[in-house]
Amino acid sequence: MNEPTLRRSPRRITTLVAAVATVAALGSALASRPAAAQPADWPNRPIKIVVGYPAGGSADVTTRLFAEPLSRALGQAVVVENRSGAGGTLGVQAVLRSEPDGYTLYGAAISEISLAPATVANLPYDPVKDLEPVMVLTRSPYILVGAPTFPPSTLKELVDYTKAHPGTVSYSSFGANTLTHLAGERFKLAVGINALHVPYRGSSASLADLMGGQVQFTFDSPAVTLNLINAGKLKGIAVVSKTRLEGAPSIPTFAEAGYPDFSVTSWIGMLAPAKTPKPIIDRLNKELNTILQSDEIKSALARSNIQPGGGTPDEFRRQIQTEIAEWKDLAPKIGIEPTR
Repeated sequence: MNEPTLRRSPRRITTLVAAVATVAALGSALASRPAAAQPADWPNRPIKIVVGYPAGGSADVTTRLFAEPLSRALGQAVVVENRSGAGGTLGVQAVLRSEPDGYTLYGAAISEISLAPATVANLPYDPVKDLEPVMVLTRSPYILVGAPTFPPSTLKELVDYTKAHPGTVSYSSFGANTLTHLAGERFKLAVGINALHVPYRGSSASLADLMGGQVQFTFDSPAVTLNLINAGKLKGIAVVSKTRLEGAPSIPTFAEAGYPDFSVTSWIGMLAPAKTPKPIIDRLNKELNTILQSDEIKSALARSNIQPGGGTPDEFRRQIQTEIAEWKDLAPKIGIEPTR
């Protein structure tokens, strides 16, 4: 039996040829279209680094310190944009709405990355899945500082005074469930005192009211407190460390005051949206590690008693994963419940 003959009308053949031509043209166009961020082309326009806190705080100051040398290294402008609120989480969300093309980065603090999964209910992002770590820029032990009008000048005096004046002492933080809040609650538990928590939107507002005497103490980094301590605008009560700071040898440590196990260390780091091309992440990591070794940055960090960061993206990722697990375990023990 002969096979049936497939008949096509001239009109159908014309339509089929046109369709094939259209598909071929579309495929050619897609093939020739550059990717969102071809590593070979990057960067060819200014880069934005979002910071989730107001200008003047430790995250902002540190990010700006690295922005200028990074701009020189990449040959493009690097602009820092402050998107403050909700303990840094608004800044993260702004970055995650950006294309993962290497042109929007995030200058992060520990609070919205490693603490938020333990402290924020229904967190609208997953720090591990939604962000690509680049590098830890700096690490910093906190300093417990007091208002200039606050009578206590030592850790023992602060504990004794707070116990003797119940309901009259308050402490400030960068915001609810940020590291400074958790440090304050952990401190209260460690020394057996009760103090009212007053949250602010970032370090600058917190320190402004502390200097004005509206609150009595807080925890913050040496980068933003040492100059204020030296100017007499704050009292340096104790360093959350086992050794004194080179730039502030007169400020005793928590260990010296009898609390060797009390430890709170902050970090500032660089991250990018997930799916940012690996060559871009690697280039950023390489340039930032080089910048960290420059005399310019070494001197700036030494003046502020801040420890340099460094390392690889994978090391930063493992650090974040470890910290998230540790804070999830610790938060309920110090009375921290996830808030909306």
